[in-house]
Amino acid sequence: MTEWIDQFPDLAALPVPDRTILTDNAQRVTLPPGTTVFAPGFAAESFLLVLDGTVRVQQTSASGREIVLYRVSGGESCIMTTACLLSDEMYSAEGVTESEVHAIAIPKGAFEDALARSAGFRRMVFGEYSHRISDVMHVVEEVAFERLDKRLAQRLLALASPDGTLTVTHQDLATELGTAREVVGRQLKELHRRGFVSLARGSISITDRDGLSALATL
Repeated sequence: MTEWIDQFPDLAALPVPDRTILTDNAQRVTLPPGTTVFAPGFAAESFLLVLDGTVRVQQTSASGREIVLYRVSGGESCIMTTACLLSDEMYSAEGVTESEVHAIAIPKGAFEDALARSAGFRRMVFGEYSHRISDVMHVVEEVAFERLDKRLAQRLLALASPDGTLTVTHQDLATELGTAREVVGRQLKELHRRGFVSLARGSISITDRDGLSALATL
C-alpha cells in the first residue's frame, strides 16, 4: 500500500530510508460523511494525510457561535493536527468529514521519528503549516474587516454548483462566515430583494451571477 505516497510529491521525493519510515507505519482509513475526526479535548494520535474527500475544520466560541477555519482536501495535511502533535496539546477545534474521506494516518511515534531524521519531511510539514496559517489569518482578517454582504456573496459563489444552486441552510452559511443564523437570514433576504438569489427551504439559487460577483469584489 505504498502507492499513496505518490499523491504527495514532496514525500515521494524523499530518500528511500526516510520514505520507508512513513510507508512502513502508514495506516489507511476510510471515514463516512459527517464523521467527527477530532474535537476539542481530544489528543492527536496520528499525522493525517488526506487522499480524497474533504474535512471541514471549525471552531465554536463560548457563546456557541461557529466559524469554518479551513478545509483539508486530497493531497493535504491538517495543521491543527500538526500543531497538536508538535506541542503535545489537545485539539481546540473540530474536524468533520463533508464527504467520504480516504486518508493515511501516520502514528505519532513514526511522525516524530521522520521529523527528527528527515530534512525533506520537515520542509513538507512546515511548508504546509505556514501555508495553512496564512489561510486562517485570512479568515480572521475577513471576519474583522470585511463587510458581511461581500463575504456572503463570495461564499455563495464559491459553494454554488455550476448551475448556480446550493443545498445549504442558513446555519451552514452562518458557520462559514462566523456570524449568527439570523444575521445571515437578513442578508439573504436583501440579496433576494436585489434579485441576486432566489430562496427555498434548504436551498439557494443564484439568479444574477454578474450582480453577485460585482458585490463580492467591492
